[in-house]
Amino acid sequence: MFKTIALIAATILGSVLLTPLATSVQAADDAKPERFFEKRTYTAAEGKLDALHARFRDHTNALFRKHGMEIIGFWTPTEEKQGAKNTLIYILAYPSRDAREASWKAFNADPDWQAARKESEKNGKLVDKVESVYMKPTDYSPMK
Repeated sequence: MFKTIALIAATILGSVLLTPLATSVQAADDAKPERFFEKRTYTAAEGKLDALHARFRDHTNALFRKHGMEIIGFWTPTEEKQGAKNTLIYILAYPSRDAREASWKAFNADPDWQAARKESEKNGKLVDKVESVYMKPTDYSPMK
């Protein structure tokens, strides 16, 4: 009987003590500033998708990180009619829209980027079209 009472008391005490901690953790999560996201879709020039992947893999990703851009991920469509042979989609995150503008300005001015771009395009341009969509997280999004 004593063990049962002790177990119930410990459970109640633990619940009372942990509730403020859980609430403060949630409040800290809620207080985080929202990041600014950008989805970019590249349509590669004919036959250049592999070269575009190589440029990102070997050069661009490191330069993105250097200039404060957070890489969320890269994707290619699975269906040919949706661009499987010539489309690259990726998402970047920034602390704010102003940070996005500053990062891209610095990236484009970086001599390492200019050299990588020039070298990767010595046999022709890699990208025919770039589309950007700016995004903000919803209030129920797990990623903010």
